Amino acid sequence: MDFRLPRNVEPIHYKLHLIPDFARFTFYGSEAVEIRVLAATKSIVLNSAELKVSSALVRSKSGSAIEARVRYDEELEQLWLSFDQVINPGTWTVEIEFRGVLTDKLRGFYRSNFVDPKGVEQVIATTQFEATDARRAFPCWDEPDLKATFEISLDIPDDLLAVSNSKPVSRKKLDGGLVRVQFARTIKMSTYLVAFVVGPLKRTKTVNVDGVELAIVFPPGKEKMVEFALEIGEHALRFFSNWFSIEYPSDKLDLIAIPDFAFGAMENLGAVTFRETALLVDPGSASRVDYERVADVVAHEIAHMWFGDLVTMKWWNGIWLNEAFATFAEMSCVDAFRPNWDRWVTFGLTRSGAMTTDELSSTRPIEFPVVRPEEAQGMFDVLTYEKGAGVLRMLECYLGSEVFLSGIKKYLNDHLYSNAETTDLWDAIEEASSQPVRQLMDSWIFQGGHPCLSAKVESNQEGYRLLLSQSPFRLARHRTGQEGDAIGLDWQIPVQVRVVTDQSEESFKVIVDRDGSAIELVGEPDLVIINSGGTGFYRSQYLGDLNSKLSASLEHLDPNETFNLVTDNWALALSGLATMGDYFSVVSRLSSKDPNVWTNLTNSLSFLDLVANYSPCREQIRQSLAGFVQDKYLDQLDRISNLPQPGEDEKIGTLRAVIYRALGTVGNHSQTIEWAHESFNRYLKNVKSLPADLVSAVVTIVSASDSSEIYSQVLDRYRNPISPQDEVRFLVALCNFEDPDLYRSTLEMVFREVRSQNAPFVIMSALSNRERADDGWSFVKANWDKLNKILPDQMVCRALETVSNLCSDDLAKDVLEFFSSHTLKTGQRTLDQSLEKLEVNRDFVQHTLELVPEAIESSRAK
Repeated sequence: MDFRLPRNVEPIHYKLHLIPDFARFTFYGSEAVEIRVLAATKSIVLNSAELKVSSALVRSKSGSAIEARVRYDEELEQLWLSFDQVINPGTWTVEIEFRGVLTDKLRGFYRSNFVDPKGVEQVIATTQFEATDARRAFPCWDEPDLKATFEISLDIPDDLLAVSNSKPVSRKKLDGGLVRVQFARTIKMSTYLVAFVVGPLKRTKTVNVDGVELAIVFPPGKEKMVEFALEIGEHALRFFSNWFSIEYPSDKLDLIAIPDFAFGAMENLGAVTFRETALLVDPGSASRVDYERVADVVAHEIAHMWFGDLVTMKWWNGIWLNEAFATFAEMSCVDAFRPNWDRWVTFGLTRSGAMTTDELSSTRPIEFPVVRPEEAQGMFDVLTYEKGAGVLRMLECYLGSEVFLSGIKKYLNDHLYSNAETTDLWDAIEEASSQPVRQLMDSWIFQGGHPCLSAKVESNQEGYRLLLSQSPFRLARHRTGQEGDAIGLDWQIPVQVRVVTDQSEESFKVIVDRDGSAIELVGEPDLVIINSGGTGFYRSQYLGDLNSKLSASLEHLDPNETFNLVTDNWALALSGLATMGDYFSVVSRLSSKDPNVWTNLTNSLSFLDLVANYSPCREQIRQSLAGFVQDKYLDQLDRISNLPQPGEDEKIGTLRAVIYRALGTVGNHSQTIEWAHESFNRYLKNVKSLPADLVSAVVTIVSASDSSEIYSQVLDRYRNPISPQDEVRFLVALCNFEDPDLYRSTLEMVFREVRSQNAPFVIMSALSNRERADDGWSFVKANWDKLNKILPDQMVCRALETVSNLCSDDLAKDVLEFFSSHTLKTGQRTLDQSLEKLEVNRDFVQHTLELVPEAIESSRAK
């Protein structure tokens, strides 16, 4: 079945007019699309879905009209216009009138609700078109390489604000209290980047950024939350204009906060839409992590104005390049914005999650063929964003930043206002670097998985050699070669090595292929780091005594290298290539003040504590973990002080929060739990009484209880938040309560009051509840059909990510059996990955988990 449009017609320019009806939640539209007919035809095919076309015709240059017969193909989402006479090659205009519904499904032209400061419920009409949902708002050639220009006009109530991709050029009064807002002609762009937003919204005064007008659009009542977005927006606009040496490609830039939004944000040219938590931040209550999240997303979307909007992939198989490069670019931009945040170190956390997914046989290549629209939607995952960005970062660090950026500039300039393939980027960088970039990168892009790079030192009469070899890394080694196994066989690995001896320190760069590589050394090494700088997207296995030497010399490693040593040893232990003893031998020596290293350690310990629920050794395991946390984390807390100190690094506040959270949960530390409850009570009376960085930790600790009083307090804060982040923070905390009635009450909220954009957080968090996850699974099964009705299609797989925690033998079998007959319309591959993680976790619980107490005890003895 061919979902692609015929190529006998190309759009040139859309004149699009829309009239949203806020009383009936519908809209009327008309369009006149100038087209170029390339071959004589009696039919014109374009995309349309969930629209009712009332009339359609094609008009010649002379003005004569030919009426069209209309036929829909609902499965292909295509609109066929058939004519009684031949439409000859040349320029024509297609005119269509249509109607649609403003749904609540967070795609197409949809509605979003919020309550204003006076307590009145208000409605916004807004858009989300990527990947293939512009066709739900207007009939169009909805494929990324069929670019055109757009002139958009909207008839709206006079008291509402309308925003689109370009500046408004006129606002004409109409009868009935309406006005017609006409927007300027856009640059040539893809349909998925078109946007229009209408509602009772506010817009800040514009900031002039080197001639570009920047503003924030937001719901009323949130005026104090926009300043940081303006600050990072101004920085990012100027940063990327200079970085790419290309002017910003539109006439203005609005950053728009939408109360109901399925994704983090959307890079519509000149009118970027955001989930509120990704744009608005309350300066009186925001943590450093909250600020970093907003900075990341704003920078990511502004990077897209060049990489994605100005130059666009030809088809959806190339969407990874848009998103991976924007992720890479956001790190570079935010690192320049707040150097003390060490953003490339923090990237290790999300990259680590991508590596874990990529170690499953159900992984996929970064780029793969896309046929159906839902397959395009399924590409918006950690492999596209984080693995893609990780691979680009690896290439940049190997080639050098200047050479890499020179290739990026050439790529953009060669394809301005047009479309490109992945290979076009490699060819541009290859020309700039004189390196075999395409050959190297093809091994990373067109096969799934990544390698484990092993290192050992060999001595002979001539001296010492470092031997490097590779093998595919997988968490479930028994799946090797099974049907559907997507993990590749070998890679061209750009490796940076650092070797330390008692007399010198040497660095090497080498490409390791299937045959491995050998590096001649000047003497016996004291330390070997085979992922120097920590930017390689591979696991490192140190053979012989190399691993123990590194563990004993952590002070010689930078934060990225330390992070990788911890995460690699954890992955090796999960896969059976190392032991839990090896892992705890490394982490027992940690003294780094980098919060990312401690966050990663805490995540691993929390996982062990959670799945211990399914082990016959449950109490022994949890007691051992609690003892380890108390010893290790209290010692670290003494190093940094238990309260903020004048002039301390911002990241220390983040680290302090990680420490308290671990002590109050896995550590079961009575004094920390008591402190958290006292702090929470003071916080309810005065939010300024608790440092913003510590709020999430305190709320997490106090919500792990059976107290109906605390539950009511947390529920009240969720319903009356002081910021968008606050709303999500307290919603997730409601899922931590262990009382079965309170737990059930939280789950039922997804049908009553939780926004559909946040409902997946409830399911995800509930399935990670330390004591009640089994009940959460029963709820999901019993309400499967209802959940699928309220959750946007693209978010169902996200809600189910934590089924991997349900790893008792009986429960895992039940989960796997259920999903053998319940498939997803969108995101099935992501679900398959969660189910494979479930099997990996079940095997771990059955064969390895009981060894944790012994491993902890052994690490203490060293």
